Amino acid sequence: MEENKIPQIKPKSILDPPDLKKKDGSNGIRKIDLNKKSGRLRSLKRRRVVIVLSIFLLFVILISVFLVTPLYLTYKNSKETLARVHALRASFDSQDIEQVENEINLFNQSLLKLDGSYSRLRWTGYLPFVGVYWRDGKAGIEASKYAVETAALVVEAVKPYVDIIGFGNKTSEVASGEETANDRIEFLVHTIEGVLPKMDEIVSKAKLAEGELSSIDTARYPKEFRGIEIRAKLEKLIDLGSEGARLLSQSKPLLEAAPYILGIDGERTYLVLFQNDKELRPTGGFITAYSIMKVNNGKMEQVVSSDIYNLDSNYIPQIAAPEPIIKYLKGPYVLSPKMRLRDMNWSPDFKESMDLFTKEAEDAGIDGIDGIIAVDTQVVVYILDVLGEIGVPGYGNFSTKTDMRCECPQVIYELESFADVEGPVVWSENEPGKIVYAPDNYDNRKKIVGPLMNSIISNALGQEKEKLPLLFLAGWKSLTEKHLLFYMFDEKAQTGVEAFNIAGRVLDFDGDYLYINDANLGGRKSNLYTTVEVSQMIELENDGSIIKTLDITYKNTKDYDGWLNSVLPNWTRIYVPKGSELISVNGFEDESEVYEELGKTVFSGGFELRPLGVKKISVKYKLPFKSKGGNYKLMIQKQPGVDSPLYTIDTGKGIEEFFLKTDKILDFKIEI
Repeated sequence: MEENKIPQIKPKSILDPPDLKKKDGSNGIRKIDLNKKSGRLRSLKRRRVVIVLSIFLLFVILISVFLVTPLYLTYKNSKETLARVHALRASFDSQDIEQVENEINLFNQSLLKLDGSYSRLRWTGYLPFVGVYWRDGKAGIEASKYAVETAALVVEAVKPYVDIIGFGNKTSEVASGEETANDRIEFLVHTIEGVLPKMDEIVSKAKLAEGELSSIDTARYPKEFRGIEIRAKLEKLIDLGSEGARLLSQSKPLLEAAPYILGIDGERTYLVLFQNDKELRPTGGFITAYSIMKVNNGKMEQVVSSDIYNLDSNYIPQIAAPEPIIKYLKGPYVLSPKMRLRDMNWSPDFKESMDLFTKEAEDAGIDGIDGIIAVDTQVVVYILDVLGEIGVPGYGNFSTKTDMRCECPQVIYELESFADVEGPVVWSENEPGKIVYAPDNYDNRKKIVGPLMNSIISNALGQEKEKLPLLFLAGWKSLTEKHLLFYMFDEKAQTGVEAFNIAGRVLDFDGDYLYINDANLGGRKSNLYTTVEVSQMIELENDGSIIKTLDITYKNTKDYDGWLNSVLPNWTRIYVPKGSELISVNGFEDESEVYEELGKTVFSGGFELRPLGVKKISVKYKLPFKSKGGNYKLMIQKQPGVDSPLYTIDTGKGIEEFFLKTDKILDFKIEI
């Protein structure tokens, strides 16, 4: 092939213009329609706005469905439930059992509505920080539901016998007077038998309520919000729940023993010891008088009292007396260092004291008894507060009106006046057996106790039903505040009174423990005017060790009068966990060695408190265990016979104050 006939391909240069010709003859350049593009952009923007608005609307709907509406309903239902709580409380004041039953049902209905709206917020329980608060609220609602079930069971159990506790209905009529008093006692006996079959279920529900409340950690709540106490109210609510469950649980063994104690299955004979709490002793007061009381089917026979010195005159002392009694009381102990019956309530544990007393009292003629009941003057005051003034044949009228001669209830003044006859008895030298001079009431000192108790019993049984709840409350306070103590020979009966904590026992406790026990050893009736304040500072060390500083301040608020108020020789025993290590002690004038007793470590000592005087005892010690994570539990036991000493506890996170009227258990956090 010839060279010039070979087709030549000319390379295109990047500078050559492109061949824009198309088959259709166009040049290939696309024309842009600006109006069409603008429309598409506007459409895209509209779609985006619609999507955003839809998402926002969906969010609003979700918030409304899952948060706002449930919150509003929960708030509304909680207000309704709170109103029902007030109505329920008012129904108890009305003493109308049908109204109480109706209000329990209404409260339960409102509680179920609240639970329904609150449960719609369940999802918040999975959120950080917020979740714990939702769970606390749920626990509170569940506890309330169990509490309502418990209340309904109790009402159902006692409904057939409501008149005995002062409840009834609008159509019920109960006569008053002596004739119906015996019927009420029988009703009370049958009430106990009627409640027993339901006790297991009642106790079970109460414990479930307590378990729910105990899961709430009050430490994460503020002390107050906008001037309203938050944490303290929560703690009080939880304490009430725990106390209620504990009381119901403790009541079952007592109710089971009640037929024996009340003489339903046979007559019972009790030795009644009257302890003068104004002359304080370890179990509640100096044993000033005694009596023998018969109880048959819940009914008490007339009480005849006698002076404890008369019983002591029939007893030959043979038990070695404790050193403080010998040293401070002197008197008969100068002649013989053997313990008298009247001083045998030396152990702070009432059972320990009565084990000794009953054994020795047999030699003085006390036998054939089924148990001992110890009573102090506060029981009389509580009951007379309800009854008002009563008359005692041969002795006059008695009331709780303030007597300015002692600035105390008039009945207390009269009891102390009869108990403390001053002056010698002068016998005739020429006529044997004839008394020339004797102080008033020398031959019947303390015999007033029997007639007074008989008048109180007959007056109480004759009261109209409106006063019965107040009388039950007086009895309840006497029991729980340890102004009434029981000691039983029957094992089941003793188990019952111990379970209900009316046996005056020194209790075991897994944690810190404190029991301050005082004894007036010759200070007249100075405890009438002596106040006690107790403060505890609790310090947590780096290794978890706990150091306590205990300050006890005694004050005599009145001047010397030569009769009731005088110098008080006081012997103090401080019971703390066994193994506690004493660091320092100050304030005792007569200091004893540290020793162990009743499963505790004891710090003890003596001092004298003068009228208008102040005495401070300070003890620093280390507990025998360590705190785990700052957790701390403390039981404080109250001495029988004392009123309500003021306690202050400084835990490092705050200060708590309360008057100790009953044994108390505290559970809180401490920090370094």
